Amino acid sequence: MRPTTVHQLMWHQLLPPPEREGSTLQSQLRTHIVKAVLDGRLVGGTRLPSSRELAEMLEISRNTVVLVYERLTEDGFIENRPRCGYFVSPRNVAQTPAAQVGVIEDAHADLVQSGTTQVQWGQRLSGRVADSRWLDKPRDWQRYRYPFIYGQFDPTLFPVAHWRECSRHALDVGAIRGWAPDAIDHDDHSLVDQLIRRVLPRRGIAARREEILLTVGAQQGLYLLAELLISPGTRVGVEDPGYMDARNILRRRGATLVGLDVDARGLVPDEARLRDCRYLYCTPSHQCPTGVTLNNERRLALLEWARRADGVLIEDDYDAETQYQGQPLPAIKALDRDERVIYVGSLSKTLSPGLRIGYIVAPAEVITELRLLRRMMIRHPPANNQLAAALFIEHGHYDRLMFRMRDALAMRANALTEALKRYIPSLAFTAPSGGSALWGHFTDGVRTAELLDIARAHGILVEPGEPFFLDSRDGGHHIRFGFSSIPVERIDAGIRELARLVTR
Repeated sequence: MRPTTVHQLMWHQLLPPPEREGSTLQSQLRTHIVKAVLDGRLVGGTRLPSSRELAEMLEISRNTVVLVYERLTEDGFIENRPRCGYFVSPRNVAQTPAAQVGVIEDAHADLVQSGTTQVQWGQRLSGRVADSRWLDKPRDWQRYRYPFIYGQFDPTLFPVAHWRECSRHALDVGAIRGWAPDAIDHDDHSLVDQLIRRVLPRRGIAARREEILLTVGAQQGLYLLAELLISPGTRVGVEDPGYMDARNILRRRGATLVGLDVDARGLVPDEARLRDCRYLYCTPSHQCPTGVTLNNERRLALLEWARRADGVLIEDDYDAETQYQGQPLPAIKALDRDERVIYVGSLSKTLSPGLRIGYIVAPAEVITELRLLRRMMIRHPPANNQLAAALFIEHGHYDRLMFRMRDALAMRANALTEALKRYIPSLAFTAPSGGSALWGHFTDGVRTAELLDIARAHGILVEPGEPFFLDSRDGGHHIRFGFSSIPVERIDAGIRELARLVTR
C-alpha cells in the first residue's frame, strides 16, 4: 500500500531528504533516525516505513535504507519483527522527558528566596580575555568570492587520498592498541622521530627525543612557555608590528612588552630597547605580518645579546618551509650553542590548520617542566593524529606536499603582486619571496577599516593592519593579503574589484 500524503509529511519532518554533498547518504539517514530516537521524537514501538517506502519518500536507493536498517538493528536502536517490519526499540528512547524537567524546576523555584541568586561573574573574572585584540575571520569565509585571508585551508592542495591512507593505517588493530591507551604525558615516538629525521634537519636543527614536546598547534606551545617562564612584570621584547596572539598570551601572564621596530631586513635589534629584557619573541623566517626574513647579521646580533644579557630567544618559525625564491636561511636555533633559543614549530600551516599539530624544541630540563605543565591541561595531544602525521611524513607525502605548496604559492604571489601594481598603485609593498601573505600600506590616506567593511559587502575578504601593532592607533593604513586559500585564477578579478572600491 502506498503511503498517504499525511504519512509522508510526518516522516519528511522526522527524516528530511539527505543532502547530495557532504557525508554519505547512509551516514545522513542513520544520523536522522538515531537523533529522532534519542530525542524522543520516535517513541519505543513506533513502526518505521518499509525500506521500499522510505526509499521512495527520500528518493534514494532502497539498498541504502536496507543497510542502515540492518546496522541500526545490530546496534539495538530498532528491532526487526518477522512479517511485521522494523520498529523503534524501547530501550533506547530518551529517559528524561521534558515534563520531568519542568517538575524539577518548579520544585527549585519554591526553594528560592526573594532577591537575585545569580553569580556576579563580572566581579569574578580575572583579566578579561575579551579585552584582548584579535584578528577575526568570518566562519563562512569559504563562501566569499575573494578570500584574501591568511592561514586557511585549501582543499585543492591537500592530498586527501594520501592522508586517508595514513589514517587507515593508524586505525589498524595493532596501531589502535598502541595509541588508544592513556599515554599520560608521553608523545608518539614515531612522530617525534620523523621530526628529528625529516623536518628539523631542513631548518638546520639537530635535536634528541628528550628535547621535543608535541603541542596542539604552535599557539599552545606559546601559551605553555608563557605559563612556565613569564611572571608579572617580566620584560619581553616583541616585534612591532607582530603576532597579536603571542602578545595576548604574554599580557595574560602580566608581561611588560617592549616593542621593536621591523624594517626590510627584519626585526631591528635595538640595544637600548632590549636593555633589561629577559626574553625576546620573534618570527625570523617570514616575519608576522610583514613577511620579511631576518638577515644573518641580525640573527647573530640577537644571539650575542642573549649571551651578554642572559636573555632567551623564543623563535616562532612561522611559515618557514614555504620559501619559493632563493634558499631559506637556517633557523636561529641552528646557530645556538648556549641553549638560549627555544624553538616553536608547527605542521598545521602546511598540513591543515584543523589538525593542530605543533612542537617545541628546547633544552631537556625545560621540556620536562613543559611536559608536566601540559599534563595539567590536556595530558597529551590526540595520539591517533600523531601517528597519522608520522606515517604521512615517513611515506614521503609531506615532502611532496611542500613541493606542491611552494609552486602554488609562488604562482599566487606573482599574480597578486602584478594585480596590485596594475590596479592599486597607491599601495606600497614588497613582493613576498616566501610565505603566503603580502603586507602593504596605502600612501594616499585610505583607511583600511572603512575599506574592509565595504569590501566584505562585495564578497572580498582582506585583513586590517591595526591589530598587529602594539599601539591601537597605528596601522590604520596597513593591510594584509593572504593567498593560501584563494585560487590563482580569482586573484586578478578580486584585486580589480577591490581597486574599484578603493577609488570610491
